[in-house]
Amino acid sequence: MSVRSEYLMSLAGMDLSGKTEDELVSLYNKLLNSGMHGLCFSPYEEGQEPGTLLSEEQIRRRIDIIKPHTKWVRSFSCTEGNELIPKIAKENGMKTLVGAWLGKYKSINENEIAGLIEVTKAGHADIVAVGNEVLYREDLSEDELLDYIYRVKKALPGIPVGYVDAYYEFGNRPRITTACDVILANCYPFWEGCSLDYSYLYMKDMYNRALKAGNGKKVIITETGWPNVGEKFHGAKPSKANALKYFINTQLWSKEENIDIFYFSSFDEAWKTSDEGDVGAYWGIWDKDENLKFSK
Repeated sequence: MSVRSEYLMSLAGMDLSGKTEDELVSLYNKLLNSGMHGLCFSPYEEGQEPGTLLSEEQIRRRIDIIKPHTKWVRSFSCTEGNELIPKIAKENGMKTLVGAWLGKYKSINENEIAGLIEVTKAGHADIVAVGNEVLYREDLSEDELLDYIYRVKKALPGIPVGYVDAYYEFGNRPRITTACDVILANCYPFWEGCSLDYSYLYMKDMYNRALKAGNGKKVIITETGWPNVGEKFHGAKPSKANALKYFINTQLWSKEENIDIFYFSSFDEAWKTSDEGDVGAYWGIWDKDENLKFSK
């Protein structure tokens, strides 16, 4: 039997095991500077959290930082100043995936849906996401979520409408998948305790499972990433080297196979430690002070 080493590497990703940290940083920055498909936008500064009213100045400053490196921006909410993110991104020549943050409270949900429709009708959204992981969190029932999705689709003809959740939910929830124009799948090998060594193969499997569930619909990876600091999560270890390697293989795959990926995340945000522990604050490409973390 003959062995095709290039085929093995295409499955497992680039062999980075022999690279020094300096070599990894150099390759990381080369890929970052060549541009990526998309970035999840982290708007909150130190001391801020959801509920804080965002200023136009801070959004413009952070958009200016990321715009040389990404074609698309993903936002998560359409209230509390978040509705300015897609407008400012559009002014800077970027495309937008705009989300409405839905949860347990109907009044908040109604404001989010109204904001999403207003932002989109103003021409600031290319794709819209009605909710983010609300089924995973069990904040809404399928029927409640479907009502919101179909309301938005009726209000925004011609705009691709989807829902964001973990990749496996689209196989488990066929009614949701049917309602979506596009499958918006979060794929985190880290949060399933996967070792960095197997993370690239696992992410591809996650994507392919969403693709199968979509039955021909376009699949976008709306979140994936790897933290550089924090406690180990089963087999998944946060470290600088692992964050560099995961980013490199993710971006190479995105470019080589034309996979649309929104990398998580743009900036570190300390408020996330309340839900995710110390690891939650260290997913950014830039740190909380807006400095590039892995510069040459």
